Amino acid sequence: MSELKRSLGLADAVSIGLGSMIGAGIFVALAPAAEAAGGALLLALAVAAVVAWANATSSARLAAVLPSSGGTYVFGRERLGPFWGYLAGWSFVVGKTASCAAMALTVGLYVSPPHAPAVAVAAVVLLTAVSYRGVQRSARLTRVIVAVVLAVLAAVVVTTLVGTGATPWEPMSLDAGARGILQAAGLLFFAFAGYARIATLGEEVRDPARTIPRAVTISLAVTLVVYAVVAVAVLRVLGPDGLATSDAPLVDAVRAAGAPGLAPVVQVGAVIAALGSLLALILGVSRTTLAMARDRHLPHALAAVHPRFGVPHRAELAVGLVVAVVAATGDVRAAIGFSSFGVLVYYAIANASAWTLPRAQGGPPRVVPAVGLVGCLVVAFSLPVGSVVAGAAVLAAGAAWYGVRRLVRPRAGS
Repeated sequence: MSELKRSLGLADAVSIGLGSMIGAGIFVALAPAAEAAGGALLLALAVAAVVAWANATSSARLAAVLPSSGGTYVFGRERLGPFWGYLAGWSFVVGKTASCAAMALTVGLYVSPPHAPAVAVAAVVLLTAVSYRGVQRSARLTRVIVAVVLAVLAAVVVTTLVGTGATPWEPMSLDAGARGILQAAGLLFFAFAGYARIATLGEEVRDPARTIPRAVTISLAVTLVVYAVVAVAVLRVLGPDGLATSDAPLVDAVRAAGAPGLAPVVQVGAVIAALGSLLALILGVSRTTLAMARDRHLPHALAAVHPRFGVPHRAELAVGLVVAVVAATGDVRAAIGFSSFGVLVYYAIANASAWTLPRAQGGPPRVVPAVGLVGCLVVAFSLPVGSVVAGAAVLAAGAAWYGVRRLVRPRAGS
């Protein structure tokens, strides 16, 4: 058996998108973004939102036309050629593996900081086992996780907005400069990229031409609203400086607002959110791995689909193993920058692919992929230098491997 089952409806797809985006950004990306942008954090959020909207529109249109597992790996291959598809898949797998490790480490840091790596590995093993049992089980669990996280975030917002504590800050301060704002936008994009999970699950979505664009639009819109409201609420009590130096900004925010009793609830919410994001990431990375294995860019044995559960079980196990190793040795903030660079390159290729899609075939207006492509490249190269260098080196290594394989096996991937 090599085909996946079309078992996901609109609610399932929206839940997976929300589980990816809300879990990642609210509890992880706000602090480093505030460190880069200062008082212009909300402006950086707006920049990230515009780029994310363009990327989401391009991805949704492409996924509706090419509803196969793999997302931009498939889009790039079909619209631009085998190399660009391969580079997109390589960027996604590498970047999102770092994202998985960051989410697993977030679980560990909130559960038991001294034993964060061990807890992170346990979380990876648990959620790999869940995803192995079938995508519908994963979607149902993600829906519950999203509901719990939204309830916790609502409590944080209400508490911080009505609380007595407040820190003066200028919402439109431009002290950080253009580079600081763009850098913060890139770090925040780490969280917005969750809608890619909907596209990479295209082969498992019912009525993909209708379901995928609607799911992407709904999940991104809800996430934008949640991010903006939570960011304003947290900035109100911590200010940009307090937010930038906080390892657990939402926990610190409720304490500063005069509600320390809510802090344990927020900690539990952070753990649940990170678990939801990690589950959705494992689903997305394993499906792209499946698509690349089908084309023999990765070991072909990973292209197997379980005859009973209808999932790419070998790809899921391989992804879980790699993420567990990275989580045992990695760092959360370093992983965010590295992941952002890889994912922005991935979406740059998605926008270039959408540019070639005629309007008669469902292509977006040309201005949308143009904004997305330019935005991705500008924001990617505005990230911290270490992230850009590491990301570019890994992409170059992947491109070199592709070239070597083409010389040895000229027809590989064609």
